[in-house]
Amino acid sequence: MRLLEERLSYLRGREDRRGVILASIRRTKSAQRRTGNRPACRRHQDPAGRFVPPYKPKRRTKAQIARRETGLAPLAHGLLNDPAQTPEQAATAFVNAERGVPDAKAALDGARQILMEEFAENAELLAQLREYLWDNAVLHAMGGGQSRGGAKFRDYFDYREAFRQIPSHRALALFRGRNEGVLQLTLELGDPAAPGPDPGERRVAAHFQIRDEGRPAAAGCGNRPLDLEGQAVAASGYRNQTAVARSRRGRSDRVFAHNLRDLLLASPAGARPTLGLDPGLRTEVKVAVLDATGKLVETATIYPHVPRNQWDASLHALAELCRRHKVELISIGNGTASRETDRLATELMQRHPELRLHKLVVSEAGASVNSASELAAREF
Repeated sequence: MRLLEERLSYLRGREDRRGVILASIRRTKSAQRRTGNRPACRRHQDPAGRFVPPYKPKRRTKAQIARRETGLAPLAHGLLNDPAQTPEQAATAFVNAERGVPDAKAALDGARQILMEEFAENAELLAQLREYLWDNAVLHAMGGGQSRGGAKFRDYFDYREAFRQIPSHRALALFRGRNEGVLQLTLELGDPAAPGPDPGERRVAAHFQIRDEGRPAAAGCGNRPLDLEGQAVAASGYRNQTAVARSRRGRSDRVFAHNLRDLLLASPAGARPTLGLDPGLRTEVKVAVLDATGKLVETATIYPHVPRNQWDASLHALAELCRRHKVELISIGNGTASRETDRLATELMQRHPELRLHKLVVSEAGASVNSASELAAREF
């Protein structure tokens, strides 16, 4: 029944989220073209639940203007699919001053914007780049900001470190320096001074099967060639959009995921052998002893309250458990009979000061649900 309930909740949640995503996509008039009827949400969202390109709503861009208002999408896709064309000649057919395309150069600029946006909005490519950058990128911090508190960030004014090796506290310091306008952060792949496209740009080009074969569409026009090897279109799409979105999400997701994991796994009272008491009035008081690492080492049952009233026997059993396992802390649940059980622990501490025990009452919220779960069964 638990498995059925979990599966049903998952499917309902996924279907609800799918409806939200598709509604948002329809508002951008791209639902059926981009998604069809695929139900999975992972292609539309990052791990934090945010929409990823091309599925998130966006503002009016140069690429949208070129695609919808000036009709340059056929030119962009034609040059991409057939690099044997001469770009200037192909662009001539799309010159239309009334629609904002006064010459061939403007047409090629619009085509470039369309390809840049499409390259940077490929969800599969973004996921690949996210992992690739995490494994291979170097975070470079540069200083020189005019903020009054800039001196405290001077250690990072020319600082480089492998992205995946940066500890969370240092990453947070770098982000703080960036937010205060003192530091500029960039992600680097390979040698920034090396000629030609960097490894990230080459991956973009490879994903779209772009090669430099010396053909006209790879030669370009003017100072901004429509280069199909990544030096303009793929490079701009990667650097201006893909890398920015990737680095921002990657830094926040990775750093805070590690911080949250450490926080959730930390022992609230530190690494201390602990005796836990689950109070009960007419039922027994259940006892569990954990070592300093949280491992279960012994369990017991005592009956200090009505109707059995085995007060002294319960104190003796608890003292033996504490002595045998060198218990330092007694944790008492705040459920039924918690006050009576707290008095039991107080008397135990008074009778046996040599044990140097401390006690506290803790919330039982969620404990019963967890104890009946599959995870708890595997743990114990």
